[in-house]
Formats: sequence, C-alpha cells, structure tokens
Amino acid sequence: MSRQHAADTAPPGAHRTSGATGTTRTTEASRTTGVQEADALSIGRRIRHFRTQAGLTLGQLGEKVGRAPSQISVMENGKREPGLGQLRALAEALGVTADDLLDPEPVDARQALELEVERNQRSPLYTSLHLPRVRAKSLPQDALAAIAGLQRQLADAMRRRAATPEEARRVNRNLRERMRRQGNHFPELEKVAGEVLARIGYTGGPLSQRQTAAVADDLGYSLHYVSDLPASTRAVADTAHRRLYLSHEDVTGHDPRSHVLTALASHILGHETPADYEEFLTQRVEANYLAAALLMPESAAVPMLQAAKKNRSISIEELRDLFGVSYETSAHRFTNLATAHLGLPVHFMKVHSSGTIHKAYSNDGLPFPTDPMGAVEGQFACKRFTSRTVHRVADRFSPYFQYTDTPNGTYWCTARVLPGGEFSISVGVPFAHVGWFEGRETAKRSRSECPDPDCCRRPPAKLAERWEDSSWPSARTHASLLAAVPPGVFPGVDTTEVYAFLDRHAPE
Repeated sequence: MSRQHAADTAPPGAHRTSGATGTTRTTEASRTTGVQEADALSIGRRIRHFRTQAGLTLGQLGEKVGRAPSQISVMENGKREPGLGQLRALAEALGVTADDLLDPEPVDARQALELEVERNQRSPLYTSLHLPRVRAKSLPQDALAAIAGLQRQLADAMRRRAATPEEARRVNRNLRERMRRQGNHFPELEKVAGEVLARIGYTGGPLSQRQTAAVADDLGYSLHYVSDLPASTRAVADTAHRRLYLSHEDVTGHDPRSHVLTALASHILGHETPADYEEFLTQRVEANYLAAALLMPESAAVPMLQAAKKNRSISIEELRDLFGVSYETSAHRFTNLATAHLGLPVHFMKVHSSGTIHKAYSNDGLPFPTDPMGAVEGQFACKRFTSRTVHRVADRFSPYFQYTDTPNGTYWCTARVLPGGEFSISVGVPFAHVGWFEGRETAKRSRSECPDPDCCRRPPAKLAERWEDSSWPSARTHASLLAAVPPGVFPGVDTTEVYAFLDRHAPE
C-alpha cells in the first residue's frame, strides 16, 4: 500500500511493494513472527542455500562437521537451531561466516516465499484451521506465490473481522482508561508540539494561518485545496511528492488550521500503517491531541488558565475566544491541561440530541453509563445530565450551567449545543472544585439516580402497564449501526478513490 492519509484518522501508511513473487511484501505474518531476527527457520534455510551453492550433499556436509545427515536435515528444516559451536563449524565447512548464517534476510525471492509460507503454517491461525502442512521447498514458485497470497488474504480477513463493534468498544475502553490514568495529559506530545512551534518561530497567542502553513513547510509539504477530494477523507497526503490535499470547503465552512494540523500530525509523529484497530484508534487520538496542542500551545494556554483560576473565573468560552478555536476543541483541550496544571479533576462529554454518548472522558468519578464490557460510547446519557438538558434550552448563545446530584456526589457542568444542533459538549468538575469557575452561581439543579434504571430509562409503572403490549415503535436506526467499524487499514476510507485521486493530481 502506498502512503495515504485521512485527516480524521491521521496515520499515513508504510511503503510496501507487492507482486506475484512477493519478494519484499510486508505482511502481518512477518510483523508478528519477528523476521528481523534470525530464527531456526531462517538459519536452516541459509544452511541449505549455502550447502547447495557449495555442491554438497547432506551426507558430505554432515561428515565435515561430525553430524549425521538426518541431523543436518532437521536443522535445515528449521526444527532445531544449531548451537554456537555447531554454527561456527557449519560456517567453516560451507566457506562462509557465522554472520552469513545468522542474517535473517532471505537470499532470494524463492526463499522469501518459502519462509513466509512456512511461518504462516506454524501460526496459531493456521493451526486452528486443522489444514495439512505443505512442504514449501518441493513446490514450484507460482504455487508458493499463490499459497502465500491466500495466507495473506486470510490474515487480512481475520484482522478485519476482529474489528467488530465489540472490539471497538473494548479498544475505546482501554484507551479511555489510559487517558484517565494520565489525567488526559500526554507530556511527550506536548514536547513534540513545543519543538514544532519553536522551529516556526511561534512566540505566543493564537496560531495564525500563516504559521499553520509554516508547519507544513517545515515538514516539506505544500498545501493544495481541491474540489474533488474523495468523500471518505478529510485530507490526502501524497508522500512521494510531499503534497497535502484538502477540500475547498475547509477554507469557508470550517477552521482550516485544524484540518491542516490534524492531517500533518501523523507525519510529525512518524506513524506507520496501523496493524489493527487499537493502533489505528491510538494514532488518531495522538494526531488529534497534537493538533490541539499546536492550536492551543501549552506555553500560552497554561498561564492564561492559571491566572483565570487565581481570579476564580475559568471559562471555556474565554479559552475558545483567546485561541480562535471551536468550543469542542477548547473544551477537550481544557481536559488535557486541567489536571496536570491546575490540579482539577474533570469530565467531558459529547452527546447526540438522541442522548447517545459519542465521546466521554472522566477522572472525577462522574458515573457514566456503561455496557457489560465497560464501554461508554453508544450508551444513553442520563436525561438529567447537563449534556441532555442543554438540548432543551432555547438560548443557544449564552453558556449553560447546571449542578447535578448523583450517587457519586454533586457535579457542576457547563455545556453548549454545537452549531447544527445535533451535539452538545459539556465539561464539569465535582462540587468541591466549582469555586474556580465562572457560572458557579447558577441556581439550575437536577438530580440523577443513574445507573438505576428507574431514574430515566424505565417507564413509570402505570405507563408500562397501559402500553407495553400495545406499542410497536419504528426506530430511527442509523445506517452505520451494523457496520460500526468499517473494514480497511484506515476504517471507512475508500482506498480506490484515494489512489485515483492521487493519480489525477500527481505532478508530471
């Protein structure tokens, strides 16, 4: 796969070459079996190669090193690794060095295929299929290439199958737990952002569009705005010609800085093609974090927040306005800095108007609803949470504040409905920390008993008695419900469209 890039997913792919011979193809099997290091199989194949090259039979080589022909055969087939003394004796008998025998690189295309097929046949996946083993060395090269190709396709299919909604929820849960342990603060990414900003001469304040372009220039990329960007992407990078393509719509409808920086973030971080959904999601989180750290630099945002805390006037709106970013970006960035620099536990939610949670983070104990696997995404937020009640407020211009009593204590939140009205963003803290925020004087208050189903999920007994046997609603089912995790290395990205797009726009 040649390199490609979708800004929302961030990571560029690693270069691969492919073909019928499979001489240099990078496969999942090679990544997981450690072909970079010598093993019994690669050593055995090299012994056989140099023995054949020297014109020796198994018996003749065995005689030279004091071993029976059957022992040499066992080593050549990778069933036994020679000891150091045996290795030196074999190297001397073959007229090569021990390093020659320990080199893990295949000597030619034929050996590369043999090693790939043999390793795949020893994998747990192949063993679980209860299929017979084939002798790779006795097969013609076209048959080897076909078997290796089938094995790759099987491994790819199994990897795509693993990215089920259940797998996605598990990965999200694990990543959210990691973020909670770190206070949603990643010092290594903050350091990278600081280094990039230093190179472009950033001194403070909002990052300008000119400075954003300078980040691209620092990476050697030129920016190209086009009208035919593939619909499944937000950006596409041509890494061969160092060109980054973005949509014309980004200039007028969105913050163009955000899309550029998110698109460049994985190039800055050196991401490779993700091996699985967990790595894909981790890369996306890192890319989004780095883009926010560039838009709202720690060196500028932290002093502002510390001064606001001292004045008891922390405001997400003020943070948003100071750096000229969206409310969602400022709210999420606040969670990166609040615990590490202000000592504040905090929670964040992005909730659809239907009540389903799309994003959530907490290190302050707010009782999120979870499924049996511990996943939050896709669950319904309590109807009494600020993230739900804000959808029922007519005033969409002013910030909304609310206290909510929960089984885990009282929480204060500030929330806004995003443009378009589909989603709300809420940020909050436990009652003990509300004194540092604007909006703490609000008289709005609600009470949530969730996760108790009697709070807002279970209908009152009288209503249930009357209607539970007489209702049949037609659900407004999302089209993506049964394909929550689209297949592919970069889920949801149409690779054919991306390649055709790059082909159209590649310089002569």
